[in-house]
Parts: sequence; C-alpha cells; structure tokens
Amino acid sequence: MATHSTPRFAAVDWGTSSFRIWLVDARGQILAERRSAEGMTVARETGFRKILDGHLAAMQAPQDLGVVICGMAGARQGWVEAGYLDCPAPLDALAARAIRVGHETRDIRILPGVAQRDADHPDVIRGEETQLLGLAHGEGALTVVMPGTHSKWVRLEGTTLAGFATHMTGEIFQALTSATLLKHAVEGATGRRDHAAFRAGVRETFAAPAGWSSRLFEVRGRQLLFGADADAARDRISGILIGAEIAAGLAQGAGGSPLRILASGRLADLYIEAFELLGIAFAVEDADRATLAGLTFAAGRIWP
Repeated sequence: MATHSTPRFAAVDWGTSSFRIWLVDARGQILAERRSAEGMTVARETGFRKILDGHLAAMQAPQDLGVVICGMAGARQGWVEAGYLDCPAPLDALAARAIRVGHETRDIRILPGVAQRDADHPDVIRGEETQLLGLAHGEGALTVVMPGTHSKWVRLEGTTLAGFATHMTGEIFQALTSATLLKHAVEGATGRRDHAAFRAGVRETFAAPAGWSSRLFEVRGRQLLFGADADAARDRISGILIGAEIAAGLAQGAGGSPLRILASGRLADLYIEAFELLGIAFAVEDADRATLAGLTFAAGRIWP
C-alpha cells in the first residue's frame, strides 16, 4: 500500500492473541496496515519491542515516527503497565494518562484501560475504551454491546464511560466445546451455520435465562436421542450463551437507551441475528473503524 504521503503516527491495537498496526497521515488516512497473530501471549515470549520494530521496519516507517498503542500491551503482564482511569471515565482523558515506553528514537505511548471500582460489581476494560473513544460523539446516553471473548455491555453518557459489565460468553463457549462433554457434541462440525438451532437457543434462553445450564445439557440429549448434527449443536450452544447474555444485559438496565452493537465479522452477524429475532432495536458500528478512530483521536491529543 505504498503512497507518497508522509505518515503522521503509527496506531497499534495489541490484543491477547492479535496484533494490528496502521500508518496514518495528518489527514487521518491509512497509508499502510499489517496484521498478525503476535498478540500479548506471543509477545511475552518474543518481545514486544522486537515485534513492533519488525512491523515498523517492514512498513518503512520513519525512525522517529510516534506510536500510540491500546490493548493488552498495557496490561500488568504486558509490555509496560498503563494502569486505569476510574469509572465514570471521561474518554477524552485517555491520551493524557498514556504511559511512555522507553525507546532510543521513537515516542511510544500506551493508553490506559478503565476500572470500575465498585465493590459489588468490580470490572475492568482494556482496549475497548479506545473503541468507545472512537465511537462517542457526545450525543447523549448509549448502550454499547461489544461482543468478544469477554463481551462488554457499556453505558456511555456523552463522551463519558459511565459503567459497564463483562460477560465471559466467548470464553465459556470455547471451554464448553473443548473441555466438557459438549466437545463430543460438536465433533465433526463443518462450520455450516444452522440458523434454526441458533435461534432456538437464543429464544428459549432469553425467555427463561435461569435455565441456561439445563439448556446446554439438552444439546447433548438432543443429539443422542434425536440425531441433531454437530453444526446444529455448535450453533445451539452459541445461541444459548448469547441469549443468556442479552437477557442479563437488559436486566442490568441496558434497555433504557439507544443500543449499538460494536463488532465486525462473524460475531457481529451472530448478535445482529439474535437482536433481530428478539425484536430489540439497535444500530451497528464497525469495531475496526472505531478502534482506529479512537487511536487517531488520542494521537491528536498527544502530538497536536
């Protein structure tokens, strides 16, 4: 993606299992982009600086180009701990709390996460706060659903992150289908979507969320007694977990404001299908676009 424009900064989204970097010019245009599986887990072994320098060299970035980073590079077990803003958190303050990483030629900053220091509902966000910064435009209260390994349901009030709750939906799905009896139910799954099974899981669990664990065991029973295939089993498990998450999110008071789904790809499709099935109004925002918008906003504050 070579161009004649000059990069103004590099933006990095460093997740647990993924790494993304963009070169961005003064107008906010993307000049180059690279993605890899060199997330925090790999970087802890390979070295954060080695990975970053390697990508910047491959993109022919100037030696003194500034770099702004969000995500797990700032975790306690990451490159340099970037700490947390306390909730309610003004998102436009993220840049001012960024931590500087030592480097001979580059100004490297890692953005902090957000902590909800509520003794009854303690929670943390790291990475998603930057997406929210890219999404928030100060237009009033919003509920933002951020699907993922650890799904977040966030209450935005203008540009302030007012509160949030994390649901371990994706991680539970992975554990159930790899380390419980349900791994036998999904053996041989081809990846073919069984929309009927998914919708049944969503509908039944949303209607009676307290029974979600019983619905999960029924997946195996349905297969043994009625011949449901592995793809149907996989999609029903997904539907059960997402249905339970939506029921919990709405029970926690998320239904009183406009709702946005901030996601991309297959996860976005699953949540869109579930919300449409349940008749819940929503709009969709692209997660990648929000991440880059948030990093760009922060870079503008750091290097005005």
